[in-house]
Amino acid sequence: MHHDNLAILEEKNLCLREENALLRRSLKETGCGHGLIQQRDEFTKLIEIGKVIVGELDINKVFKLVAEAARELISAELLIVPIIDDNRETYAYLAASGLDSADILNSRYKIGVGMCGWVLENERPLLFGESDEWWLADKTRWEEGQQSALLVPLMGKKQIIGGLSGIGKRGGGSFSGHDLDVLSLFANQVSAAIENARLFHEVENNRQTLILTNQRLQEEIQERLQVEATLRESEERYREIFNSPNDAIFIHDAASGAILDVNRAMLEMYGYDYDEAKQLNVGMISASVPSYTQADAEKMVRKAAQGQPQTFEWLCKRKDGQLFWVEVALKGTMIGAKNYVIASVRDISERREAAAALAAERERLAVTLRSIGDGVIATNTEKNIVMLNKVAEKLTGWSLAEAMGRPFDEVFRIINEQTRQPCENPVDKVLVGGQITGLANHTLLIAKDGVERCIADSCAPILNEKSLIVGVVFVFRDVTERNRLEKELVKIQKLESVGVLAGGLAHDFNNILAAILGNLSLSLMDEELSPSTKEYLQEAEKASLRARDLTQQLLTFAKGGAPIKEVSSLVEVIKDSASFIVRGKPVVCQFSFADDLWLVNIDKGQISQVIQNIVLNACQAITGSGIIRLSCVNADLIDEANFIGLRAGKYVKITISDEGAGMSADLIDKIFDPYFTTKKNGSGLGLAISSGIVNKHGGHLFVTSKLRKGTTFTIYLPASVEGEISAAVTVASPCVPGKTKILLMDDDEMVRTVAKAMLVHLGHAVVLAADGNEAIAIYKESGESIGLVIMDLTIPGGMGGKEAVQKILHINPNAKVMVSSGYSNDPIMAEFAKYGFCGALVKPYQLKEFEKVIKKLMQ
Repeated sequence: MHHDNLAILEEKNLCLREENALLRRSLKETGCGHGLIQQRDEFTKLIEIGKVIVGELDINKVFKLVAEAARELISAELLIVPIIDDNRETYAYLAASGLDSADILNSRYKIGVGMCGWVLENERPLLFGESDEWWLADKTRWEEGQQSALLVPLMGKKQIIGGLSGIGKRGGGSFSGHDLDVLSLFANQVSAAIENARLFHEVENNRQTLILTNQRLQEEIQERLQVEATLRESEERYREIFNSPNDAIFIHDAASGAILDVNRAMLEMYGYDYDEAKQLNVGMISASVPSYTQADAEKMVRKAAQGQPQTFEWLCKRKDGQLFWVEVALKGTMIGAKNYVIASVRDISERREAAAALAAERERLAVTLRSIGDGVIATNTEKNIVMLNKVAEKLTGWSLAEAMGRPFDEVFRIINEQTRQPCENPVDKVLVGGQITGLANHTLLIAKDGVERCIADSCAPILNEKSLIVGVVFVFRDVTERNRLEKELVKIQKLESVGVLAGGLAHDFNNILAAILGNLSLSLMDEELSPSTKEYLQEAEKASLRARDLTQQLLTFAKGGAPIKEVSSLVEVIKDSASFIVRGKPVVCQFSFADDLWLVNIDKGQISQVIQNIVLNACQAITGSGIIRLSCVNADLIDEANFIGLRAGKYVKITISDEGAGMSADLIDKIFDPYFTTKKNGSGLGLAISSGIVNKHGGHLFVTSKLRKGTTFTIYLPASVEGEISAAVTVASPCVPGKTKILLMDDDEMVRTVAKAMLVHLGHAVVLAADGNEAIAIYKESGESIGLVIMDLTIPGGMGGKEAVQKILHINPNAKVMVSSGYSNDPIMAEFAKYGFCGALVKPYQLKEFEKVIKKLMQ
């Protein structure tokens, strides 16, 4: 059925086309018919063009089609499509066809400017021909010089939307009224199409906008979902981070101070669960004692909320009531639009205990460093000082505040004592080698004030727990006095060595002198001697006596004088001794004695000899007149005692100073050596003997001197514990009436021989013995007939008088025994009665001395 209808329609159309063709031929044959045919063709063209334009919805294509179609309809050289902008104040050429059309597009002008502007403003068509005069003020550059123009408005449903402007007639001439009608008809036809296209364009734009908006919404939704997922992840991460620290964290409302949130560490630290913690206030978890109350805590929170971060220690309270110390850090912050205070709380109970223990340890270390007698300096690895103790401050002259941070070698300046060249920095050695090291001998420390001290040291690395060097500790001590003492000890040892030799020589020499002097004394008793012989013998006797004096000096040097001590005051001893020496010399002694001067236990004669020797040296050191200053004070030695080789205790200090020429260091080292002298006629024994005497008294003698400045001798003598001056002791000598039989004991045959001769010359009977055993045996046999026994004190290899007298007194308590010895300063010789003797005789002896002693015993 459908196919049949189509066939019928095709047949009808074919008939109509044939009729039209026949009618077109008939009309062409007449003039009127020709015009009708042209109108019909134009009308047909408008319909076809309208269909094309109406079917197009792309606004830009519509404008282009309109421009091209309109140009063809009116045979224009250039056709422009001006469209009014949305602001209704300007228009733009949105389409053009013909000459220079590319340059015209998108040119914009105000409404009223040019022919297009006039048409758009007046909403009326405009036909301008060759015979017309131009009346408008403004033209566009495309209208300038044109002979003909045709412009019609494009009217929309409500208002004008633009126009069609034909510029220049193709082939010359002007546009006609017919052209105006055709273009107007065309404008009316396409106005709706333009509005529809613009509407479609707007709809399409809106659709695209909606699509884009929808896409954006989808993207925003996805972004929001992503943000929400991120927020959830961030919240989980925040909560995990929030709960990870070992420190308790509180979030407080900045305005009220209320607890808004806490982490897991807070719950564990304080002993609450989360719901309980949210109900707490800071007062409930504080100690609630002065300075640790709710009000105190809120004050801190307010300060933090005002932008003042707070860090402080706080005494807290757990749920079970236990108190503990924490360190709190408060800081204000803004989250969103709200202010909060974040509190970070750390339990420092163990830290405080450790700090207390460390403080105690530091105090013990500080006390130790203050108490030890050595200087201690610590440096870092940059060799800058970080610590030094009080002793180090004293020895270097730098206080801790002054030395802190300074280079070690700036504070601790050391040189070689002998070369005076700087020593290598010991800290450098330790930092390089990592081993304990020490200074070389003869190292001098130069203090800040220039004072030089001999030092000994030990320098060691300070290691951390990984055995890495983090610094150096330097321990040192002042050994100036120790070095001087060592020199003094060497001198003493030398003196003792020489003394042993001198003692033996003096003893043997005295025995020889005893024989010589005894024989000389006997010879001088011979009345038949010629005067010249007698004179020779007397000179020999004088020389022997001088030799005896020399041996006495040797004995004093060897034995230190073997002092016969008694409690005495030094005032008179010093004054008498010094005054005696300076008598008749242009030298004055100035004395200074402490009012409460302690007594001493001394041998006055020996100490007087010491004072005389030193004062004599002082006199000889002074050229012309001068002053010798002698002072005597009490000295309670504690720490200083070791420095001068003495035991701690009470001493009397004697100082003898002169203003003489002084001595160089090399001379000071030798002045106590035996036989060393700088004097032309000196013996070199004076100071050596003086040193021995002082040492035997338990004291110490030393000297300081500077060239051209003078010399000072210092003597320390132990103070007496008895506190009273000894009274003189008189021992009654027993009488030996008349001539008597004498038992003489001596190990030297020459002495026995000469002594027997002298005693026989005095009228006594003499029995000889070589040692104590022989003397005891003789006394046992003939004791009743022996009126006096003379015994040598020392018998080498045998029994001497000290032991033999006791055995004889055991035999006969009333026996009279006298001691004899070449050691004149032996204590037994001075205190013979204590040992059982009734008298003492010093070898070598002369006849008159023998006679005097025996006579005294016989009274």
